[in-house]
Amino acid sequence: MRVRLSFEVLCAVALVAVASAPAISADTTAAKEKAEMCTACHGEGGVSQTENIPSLAAQPDQFIQWQLVFFRGGARKNEQMQPVAEQVTNEDIRLFGAYFASLTAPKPPADDNPDLSKKGAEAAAGRRCASCHTDTYAGTKAVARLAGQREEYLVKALHDYKSGVRSGGAGSAMTDVAYPLSDEEITALAHYLAHL
Repeated sequence: MRVRLSFEVLCAVALVAVASAPAISADTTAAKEKAEMCTACHGEGGVSQTENIPSLAAQPDQFIQWQLVFFRGGARKNEQMQPVAEQVTNEDIRLFGAYFASLTAPKPPADDNPDLSKKGAEAAAGRRCASCHTDTYAGTKAVARLAGQREEYLVKALHDYKSGVRSGGAGSAMTDVAYPLSDEEITALAHYLAHL
């Protein structure tokens, strides 16, 4: 009796797995098709080749979702993103979050200035960046991945937080972190994180 029950349970689990596989594949396909509109700016496979445009590949699912919500609601402002975000549905937002999170992270360029990276690592430790962004700076949940992000974009983002131009989500926490940073520290932090 026990063997039969275990066999039936295994069969039921297998059927559920097989039945759900096409749905997952369909969601991935749908997300990839919808994400085509993102590639013009954010690059093929979510790896940006455009100055001051972030890579989205391997960003945490919830982070992507929240940023789209902030853009759509106007809490985060960007003249290119606003019209796009206004058109996306809640289901699109969920698809984009899962899709970009599933992509391979950008490969960082070779570090051409290890001394600057060392200063950036010291600034990151001093500002306790890893306490939110994780020890590997891969981000988590609604917190951004910083490792391998475009260097000039990181500089821009830190300046935007420092000046109060950027808000939404962890904006107040990031403003507190960025406000006391000198331009030299911002440059060093961005260089360090972009080369991880």
